[in-house]
Amino acid sequence: MMTPVLALLASYCQKHSVTVLLLLRRLSLLLASILLLLFIWGGHRPEAAGLFKAPWDKLAHLSWFAVLAGLLDFGLNLRIRWPVALFCAGVALWDEGRQLTLPGRSADAGDLIFDGLGILIGILIARRIGKKLLPHP
Repeated sequence: MMTPVLALLASYCQKHSVTVLLLLRRLSLLLASILLLLFIWGGHRPEAAGLFKAPWDKLAHLSWFAVLAGLLDFGLNLRIRWPVALFCAGVALWDEGRQLTLPGRSADAGDLIFDGLGILIGILIARRIGKKLLPHP
């Protein structure tokens, strides 16, 4: 028995000649875009300073960049991984630089290390999921 959500999804895909995988990839890119916009907007907010206390701030960095990199890697479905990793690393560097100009915030090399680990983990998980669903082009 098919749930109403799956039936609606199947109906949409049939009507618009879109595969479920392509729809998931597009949704992944949409979520990554929303995540980036919230990150840019939220990082300038005064309440962002001290939102997570050590050591939980490192886990937040790792998790956020794992989700961003995973969504982008799955959504873009590139044969090579470095463009997604490079983009996410650029976002991480930009964020640390931005923190130097904000009251109550400071840049931290440890944050960059955990950002990098998150990027790696996110891409690896996205690749594993992508291979289970369909091989890369």
